Amino acid sequence: KCYICKSNFGILKTIYKHILKSFIGTFIFTFFIAIFVLLMQFLWNYIDSLVGKGLGFEVIGKLMFYTSITFVPMALPLAILLSSLMCFGNLGEFYELVAMKASGISVWKIMRPLLIFSIIMSFTAFIFSNNVLPIATLKSKTLLRDVRKQKMSFDIPEGMFYKGIDGYTIRAEK
Repeated sequence: KCYICKSNFGILKTIYKHILKSFIGTFIFTFFIAIFVLLMQFLWNYIDSLVGKGLGFEVIGKLMFYTSITFVPMALPLAILLSSLMCFGNLGEFYELVAMKASGISVWKIMRPLLIFSIIMSFTAFIFSNNVLPIATLKSKTLLRDVRKQKMSFDIPEGMFYKGIDGYTIRAEK
């Protein structure tokens, strides 16, 4: 073990705080970006089932909320990977990683706070997938099925002829 790590634990503690601070912000940002990308892919796949049904903002909001919860197990590892790469990339870009290595701190000691964070997140993800995910998946699939079975809504103006349906002309008094 190096002399600096034994005698100056305060320096190592400061380094850990710096690494975690640069990691956490990037992690939150990449997590929500990954959720957004997966949600947009979902909406792109089911856009034909959602358009023209006269759905309110509440129904669409619920569907997007439950669906985004089901994407957490896919977005979490991606966010951890991308934010780790970005964090250590920034440390390397500003020569902070070189300075730490030159002072005698091993790479494993530099990566220790992120390893601990990843282990904590894996246990949290397990508990989330075990307790929250089945309920959110059930509600999401049920709501999507109900929306897909809903009939198309028409906006027929009162007192005018409507020619929106091929082969038919409709006039509604009220």
